[in-house]
Amino acid sequence: MLLLIVAHFAMALAAPVLVSWWGRRAYLVLAAAPASAMVWALAHTGAVMRGDGPVELVEWVPGLQLSLAFRLDTLSWLMVVLVGGIGALVLVYSSAYFSATAGGLGRFGAVLVAFAGTMLGLVVADNLLLLYTFWELTTVFSYLLIGHYADRKASRRAAMQAIIITTAGGLAMLVGLILIGADAGTYRLSEIIANPPHGPAIPVAAALILLGAATKSALIPVHFWLPAAMAAPTPVSAYLHAAAMVKAGVYLVARFAPAYAELTVWQVMITVLGCGTLLLGGYRALRQHDLKLILAFGTVSQLGLIVLLVGLGTKAAALAGLAMIGAHAMFKAALFLAVGVIDTATGTRDLRRLSGVGRALPATALAAGLATASMIGLPPFAGYVAKEAALEALQHDVGGWVGWVVLGAVVVGSGFTVAYGLRLYWGAFATKRSVTHPATPAGEPEPTGPGVPPAITRPSWLLVWPSLVLGILGLAAALLPGLGEDLLSPYADTYPVGEPSHLTLWAGFTPTLALTAVILGGGALLFWARRPVERFQDTLRTGPEADLVYRRFMRRLDDFSADITAVTQRGSLPVYLAGILIVFVALGGTALVTGTSLPTSVRAWDSPGQLIAAGVIVVAAILTVRARRRLKAVVLLGISGYGIAVLYLLHGAPDLALTQVLVETITVVVFVLVLRRLPAYFSDRPLPASRWLRLALALAVGITVAGLTLVAPGARIHLPQSLDFAEEAYSFGGGENIVNVVLVDIRAWDTMGEIAVLLVAATGVASLIFLQRRSGDIHRVSDLDADSEGEGEGVRVWGGGDDNKMAALRRRGVAAPAPDEQRAITGSRAWLRAERTLAPQRRSVIFEVVTRLLFPTLIVFAVYLLFAGHNAPGGGFAAGLVVGIALIVRYLAGGRYELGEAAPVHPGLLLGSGLFLSAGVGLLALILGGEALQSVIIDLKIPLIGTLHVVTSLFFDLGVFLVVVGLVLDVLRSLGAEIDRQGEATGADDLASTPGGNRAGNPAEGATR
Repeated sequence: MLLLIVAHFAMALAAPVLVSWWGRRAYLVLAAAPASAMVWALAHTGAVMRGDGPVELVEWVPGLQLSLAFRLDTLSWLMVVLVGGIGALVLVYSSAYFSATAGGLGRFGAVLVAFAGTMLGLVVADNLLLLYTFWELTTVFSYLLIGHYADRKASRRAAMQAIIITTAGGLAMLVGLILIGADAGTYRLSEIIANPPHGPAIPVAAALILLGAATKSALIPVHFWLPAAMAAPTPVSAYLHAAAMVKAGVYLVARFAPAYAELTVWQVMITVLGCGTLLLGGYRALRQHDLKLILAFGTVSQLGLIVLLVGLGTKAAALAGLAMIGAHAMFKAALFLAVGVIDTATGTRDLRRLSGVGRALPATALAAGLATASMIGLPPFAGYVAKEAALEALQHDVGGWVGWVVLGAVVVGSGFTVAYGLRLYWGAFATKRSVTHPATPAGEPEPTGPGVPPAITRPSWLLVWPSLVLGILGLAAALLPGLGEDLLSPYADTYPVGEPSHLTLWAGFTPTLALTAVILGGGALLFWARRPVERFQDTLRTGPEADLVYRRFMRRLDDFSADITAVTQRGSLPVYLAGILIVFVALGGTALVTGTSLPTSVRAWDSPGQLIAAGVIVVAAILTVRARRRLKAVVLLGISGYGIAVLYLLHGAPDLALTQVLVETITVVVFVLVLRRLPAYFSDRPLPASRWLRLALALAVGITVAGLTLVAPGARIHLPQSLDFAEEAYSFGGGENIVNVVLVDIRAWDTMGEIAVLLVAATGVASLIFLQRRSGDIHRVSDLDADSEGEGEGVRVWGGGDDNKMAALRRRGVAAPAPDEQRAITGSRAWLRAERTLAPQRRSVIFEVVTRLLFPTLIVFAVYLLFAGHNAPGGGFAAGLVVGIALIVRYLAGGRYELGEAAPVHPGLLLGSGLFLSAGVGLLALILGGEALQSVIIDLKIPLIGTLHVVTSLFFDLGVFLVVVGLVLDVLRSLGAEIDRQGEATGADDLASTPGGNRAGNPAEGATR
């Protein structure tokens, strides 16, 4: 089963390529994916009937009961056959439905196949959380399919409406699933249904599950999203709204009904939702003129009937409900496909403009006739067999006045079905003698005769035969009712109430047959009196329609959101920060006062050195908040950070101290780079009253944090997991540095997530800085040497000793150095490769010499930290920071061209390679039969050297190293080199205030100026 799901998504990924090769004919290949699911299900029919269907289980996170569990039983077998078979026919149909020049065919095919895969996963999932995952994926893919015509407002609105409603229901359903799983102690669906929990939270959980099913299956009062979704292409309507998506809610009800149908809340909701939807959908279908809208409201009505049958909780009703699921999928999909043929051949779906279509398209008329006969319940069709079984079950199994109300609703709703079914077929295929002329909708051709479209073209057989196949299958299924009963009875037998029933074509002259005659006669009478019925519906005063209520509610919600945003989003960072801190103090302070007690004894410090470091931190913090200059505040803030590093060191945590020092250094440099484009001083000081408020808030936050720090260690009620870290780090991680082993082995998943966040952060920073696009260019001195006149991108090359070059600069009006200054430059030793791009008056020879000596030393030290970090202070993170500092020094000394010389590699390559390497280590462990990110210890005996102790987590650490280096390099290229380039492009005047500019100065001079 998992392989089939993966095959669907693989085919979806290949769909755009296949469509680009073969055009719409690629849909014939894509149809193989859902067809394979149907064939697979049919191949396991015997095992399913014996109750021995296939089961697959792949454990993922056993501690959280997360597993990829799949199971094929009778209910899921039926759904797989329908989803796979009709999905394949719809894809074949799509190969002829869309124009060869239509846009978005690759995307449409990919999304449709992916949707088929998610529906397959949903109906075979045997884990509640896995079921919910597929449930939400169907929501996303249906949103994309409904909104396929993105240039049409109706499509966009319908897609947004569908995703909002179904997502809201899905979230409610998720709460219900979690409540059931928590009460049962397991999330395995089969175990829960076999032994359902009945705790006090279960009625609430059942109600929430039904709410999710109601939104997905378009039950009242959210039924309106399904007719609006008819803005989608006809293949989408035939698949999602007849056979697949809307059946997901029905499947959910059918899955949980054997366990919870006896709950009062379940019975009330099923009765109200089922009967109300059945009657409202049928009533609304009687007044529609668009063929797809007739089918849409008819689908709403019949979904109410199916939910009613499978949710009532009796064996007989459940058997009839499953038979109706299969019959409905066949006849409704066939009718939607037939309407698509009519739309393609005539250019309209308005029954008031159609006439003579049946004579022009006899095969389509035959297919639609077979499907309509099944829908209205004529013998000998599948719809008749299912409806007879439903009426029989309702008469015998449901007692009391509620049972009579339900039976009456089904009879009336079935009469509506007959009426709108006849209306559909007559409107689509009959030759009408008098036809009105409604206004022609925008985009449709003008009529040229009394209701006759301009022309009726002959459709492709690929459009006709899928609906014909489904219509014939609806007839064939009814002719073998015994086979259907044998296939579906195992599911009906899981219901604890009622007696088994039968599927039959002829049961004799029974009250059920009389009800059928009443239904057919009443429906025919409604059709015959269709015009008076329409006029009556027009004059009947009703409240606002549900879709209008929804739009008004969403408009009011938007207005309310705008008002709240206007109040809370003031555009002031201090206001935002104050809001966050006030909430923190309120919640944390309340918990401290009401639920905890402070320790009786507190040890203030262990050594005088800690007191001195704390004093430095406090003094630096006070001076920071009082500083007027931005640069001064940054330096003081850095002093506080270095003081914290000293505390780490005094507490015996050299790893944390090293990392803190490195991070603080890089942070200070990044702040300085940003400050180059900001005013030197902060804005005007706040009013005195505001300052006192800020001081009070700061003190409250400090006291709250101090209190939580004192209370938290004593609030532990379980032994910490870290007690075993020392032994595990050495035994399993193969290292003596517990901190590093924890990062790359014990909690490697956390580290994986953190480096992914670093990658996203780097991308975000660069996106904010680069003006037009993120350039992949790396500025190097050789690029300037290639310029014969010695200037590129506004950068002067000051060295080289080329008199001709200096003369060329003067001819262009560029000020060149005096001859004596030029000789001084050319005679000096080049300490940095890009020093020729620096103005002589801005160079710092001492800084260049120190950089020349310091850079290789830092690189060697970083390599040592990388390889020694498993057993000594260091590791990939610290090593990456050291390399980052080395690059910062090169940039500060020589500018952006020196940065290009120091690291002539794109940061994205380092970031991607690091993440790929770290993830690859985990994947390799899985391939070799171990756990994800599991480390392997390798001891190699090397002559003359001895035993080399290697742990495979070193490669994970190397990935972390590359990510950190890439992050620092990306920040330098964006906040440093790119800002320099933009400043140089604005001219010399701007460069005068740009410390990092290569013409006016270097970053080192600007940072200290």
